[in-house]
Amino acid sequence: MTALIIEDETAAALNLKAILRETAPEIEVLDTLESVEESVEWLRRNPHPDLLLTDIHLADGDAFRIFDAVEVASPVVFTTAYDRYALEAFRVNSIDYLLKPINTADVRRALDKLRRLTGGERAAYGARVRTMAARSADSVFLVHVRDRIIPLHRDRIAWCYTRDEKVTACTHEGEQYPLDRTLETLQTELPAADFFRANRQFIVARRAVKEIAVWFGSRLTIALAPAAPERIVVPKARVGEFKQWLRASRPAGEPIDR
Repeated sequence: MTALIIEDETAAALNLKAILRETAPEIEVLDTLESVEESVEWLRRNPHPDLLLTDIHLADGDAFRIFDAVEVASPVVFTTAYDRYALEAFRVNSIDYLLKPINTADVRRALDKLRRLTGGERAAYGARVRTMAARSADSVFLVHVRDRIIPLHRDRIAWCYTRDEKVTACTHEGEQYPLDRTLETLQTELPAADFFRANRQFIVARRAVKEIAVWFGSRLTIALAPAAPERIVVPKARVGEFKQWLRASRPAGEPIDR
């Protein structure tokens, strides 16, 4: 049996390799990788292992981006330091998940489960991980808050705001979360019918637009609910596009300018 480890913490990777040697010496660890980019390249160039063990949160993004880029048939065991209750989806869709610090008993349990699976069941797990990755890429952001991973559905987002190279998403309920993406990346990931790039600092959801007003120099200002941390000004060059976008999303007869 072969395995591939994807882990950006050196100590954690060494610990996992040591446990594998102890619990299953017949397993050959093909390589240890540290990032999404490196893993995608490796999987494109090499035969896939019998088992893939990957940390969920890597230095350059979530591990789900790997499965979004490459069709991986290997059964997957996720490793993570985050709260078990936030990870139930990973248990359902993967062979198992291991909470850090990983111990011998946890690894043995995951390997025993893998050995009991038929070929068809292993393939089914691989397909479910790919489906989960696609859903995450399309509609859910995995937000890392202290010791937890929180799934943030895009339809909960009222606005996204960037300041000092940090991006914050605010929900319609007023909760704020950090995102590991730039506004430029978010602009490609959020549906244009529901989200508008108002200026360099803000992307706004149509559901969050409370009112708009004419501002100096033929610009517009947008008031949101929940309120944004600073005034949102739509540049003159984007006013027409913004009005067209807003008009398409509002009931007929409701005024745009107030």
